[in-house]
Amino acid sequence: QVQLVESGGGLAQPGGSLRLSCVTSGFTFSDYAMSWYRQVPGKERELVAAIRRSDNIVNYADSVKGRFTISRDNAKNTLYLQMTNLKPEDTAWYLCKAISLDGRYHYWGQGTTVTVSS
Repeated sequence: QVQLVESGGGLAQPGGSLRLSCVTSGFTFSDYAMSWYRQVPGKERELVAAIRRSDNIVNYADSVKGRFTISRDNAKNTLYLQMTNLKPEDTAWYLCKAISLDGRYHYWGQGTTVTVSS
């Protein structure tokens, strides 16, 4: 059974930091590209950051470059998103996603909510 379980969301002040985790099971984590998305009500889901499966090449949305860092620990089957210098516009529901090498399989977590407010 495939599972992706996000955690680490919550309330942060502007300028603060949070670290999201996505613990996975039920598939070979190291064979999958991983990414973080976020969504706010009434808007489309937005790709925040992605990391490739083998060479750890990453890419980020322009809105988070220099503030967020995506990383993965293949030994722990876990994906991370370190978020610093948080802004109110970072408030969203954050989800992790796994994509197989051939693109056939896409798995989503249930998400964790991040609220940035003073």
